[in-house]
Amino acid sequence: MPPNTTTTAAPLRIALVLPGLHRVRRGAETAFEAVGRELANLPDFNVTLIGSGPPRPDEPYRYRRVPCITRERFHHYPNLPMLRSEYCYEELSFTPGLFHAYRPRDYDLTMTCSYPYTNWLLRRPARRRPAHIYVTQNGDWPAQEFRREYRFFHCDGLVCTNPDYYYRNRDLWPATLIPNGVDPRTFAPGKADRAAFGLPVDQPVALMVSAMIRTKRVLEGVQAVSRVPNLHLAIAGDGPERGEIERFACLNHMCNRLHLFDLPRERMPDLYRCADVFLHMSQTEPSANAYIEALATGLPIVTHDRDVTRWTLESQAHYVDTNDLAEVARALQHATEKHAPRAAAARRALAERRFTWPAIARAYADFFHEVHQNHTHPT
Repeated sequence: MPPNTTTTAAPLRIALVLPGLHRVRRGAETAFEAVGRELANLPDFNVTLIGSGPPRPDEPYRYRRVPCITRERFHHYPNLPMLRSEYCYEELSFTPGLFHAYRPRDYDLTMTCSYPYTNWLLRRPARRRPAHIYVTQNGDWPAQEFRREYRFFHCDGLVCTNPDYYYRNRDLWPATLIPNGVDPRTFAPGKADRAAFGLPVDQPVALMVSAMIRTKRVLEGVQAVSRVPNLHLAIAGDGPERGEIERFACLNHMCNRLHLFDLPRERMPDLYRCADVFLHMSQTEPSANAYIEALATGLPIVTHDRDVTRWTLESQAHYVDTNDLAEVARALQHATEKHAPRAAAARRALAERRFTWPAIARAYADFFHEVHQNHTHPT
């Protein structure tokens, strides 16, 4: 994917906005920060990130901090129209600060993957309103639905993180197909220090990297692992299903085989290196960073068989019907028993060929220039 060699007379001023930036280490936040970092090193971009976490003095982009109430505080709040999950409550609490921090005239282009409130605020009426790009990191339903609050969705460009989203939306919005990425220098095979994580050195370990929410099907992953003798399961993530997962483990003699972590991002590469196999149970994942991180580490991957995962992982995964827990268990056992260095190298080669952040950022750069051109000089 060649870089765009055309530059504007002045750098494009872009704002990447998400409540969790600099605060949490989930897939969307990782992607926004990585893209912002890469673009800030290009001469034709002037990059600002707006989030709720603390500033980091070593980042190449500008950062503005806006407070919010974290979604964990809202796990037991009622689901209401326009407040359908804890994510919406968190985003609503982010909006007042964003209103004061964001001045439309300061930017040529804005980008988010939060709907409804962040999308609405970034498109608020202004004498000079910048172009707006929406990313389908958390799904494409805002772009697809035309009922309820979704009928107020609009964007000038849609970044689709998988081909299903792209083909579904390309006739509705100016769209492009850009997956998530990885830094293969950070996520790479290497010596595992299991003792640092309290993991056994003489038994196999499966890894799940996922929020503990219903759509991720983490509980079903624990159930599948419980069927494989001596297989330990490390889960990096948290969420409202944590208690149910812990109760299942204790009732099914898995207490000593379940290891739960909520780690800073910088420790995640070491945790990946401790695993023998990576497990992802979601059947609706838009574009998981965790897939690509596991690939770059050389791990065998067991995941749900669907078009999106086959497009992402090509031949480098064990594809199963994750509704069939016995099939998942068999795939896990097979993956932990077969260790082929050539197979690990092929997985890493796929990550390096398709998913490095510099290549992903160049695709974003091309799309940003295209959207900005269309916004300022409409045909």
